[in-house]
Amino acid sequence: MSKWGKFCLAAGLLLPLSAHAGDVRSYDKTSFYFSAHQDDWQLFMNPSAFQDVADPKTKTVFVYLTAGDAGSGLGARGRKHPFYLARENGAEAAVRFMADADDMPVASTAETRTFRGHSIYRVSYRNTVSYFLRVPDGNVDGSGYPGTKYESLLRFAEGKIKKMHAIDGSATYRGWADLASTIRAVVDHERGAAPTVQINVGETDPKINPEDHPDHQMTAKIALEAVGDLACARRLYFVDYASSKLPENLDAKQRDMESAVFAVNAASIRAFDHSSAWHHYNDSFVGRNYFRVEEGKGSCRAPSVEMAKAPRAAADTRTAVIRRD
Repeated sequence: MSKWGKFCLAAGLLLPLSAHAGDVRSYDKTSFYFSAHQDDWQLFMNPSAFQDVADPKTKTVFVYLTAGDAGSGLGARGRKHPFYLARENGAEAAVRFMADADDMPVASTAETRTFRGHSIYRVSYRNTVSYFLRVPDGNVDGSGYPGTKYESLLRFAEGKIKKMHAIDGSATYRGWADLASTIRAVVDHERGAAPTVQINVGETDPKINPEDHPDHQMTAKIALEAVGDLACARRLYFVDYASSKLPENLDAKQRDMESAVFAVNAASIRAFDHSSAWHHYNDSFVGRNYFRVEEGKGSCRAPSVEMAKAPRAAADTRTAVIRRD
């Protein structure tokens, strides 16, 4: 049974969260947001993500499939910092903004975790976790970019390439199933014993979400395949680019929160000496949040999995402020 909906942010949701980033807690719910690029959940899945992060009984996990490098790889495009790091900085700052609410910043913990033999950069902050897989951005038509050897999620899914490499050399995925099993390992590790699991992806029905970015489509595809047998999970499908053609459906308060989060993202990208997509967002997507729901069946049970391997190097901690050069 599916339905359209939008989240209503009640005044009491924005509660201070006092736990340190390194704390281990039990949660009633774990909500996963799968994004092809670092700003996708901000453009298409907010204020839904904000509501999850604001709930201290929910762990919110952001999984970014591509580096969002637009073919630059590790390059800086003539600026001070690599473009992909600027986008990651924007995403991290946006998450911290939501998690802090009215509270003082704390330290975030950044480390490398290994799943299925693949190293993935992980950042934890309060009740949030972010994973950056950093595979190449696939371009708007899914063909990839020459600077990253035309690797793309679409070509990987179609079998046109047999391997996909993280742009920083941290991991090599040998086939679509390898990537899917790695994502499932991340999901099982982070959901723990939470009885409620929610999977948030881009809308997969082209009649509802036409002409979407291939990276968005393939991110939803692999996330759903990875949790295919997790019948207990609630699934939300968000309209992506097509939402720009739909009427605004957020009230003033929700609209302000959506815009505030993206503004933090934009400022933090600029702090790394790159331009942001503010006008693209403001002119096309502000005030809109459309999704349909597929309810899960029953409560989720804790998975029986091996713990993620320890980081290759000691974890580094960073204060929760917008980083500047």
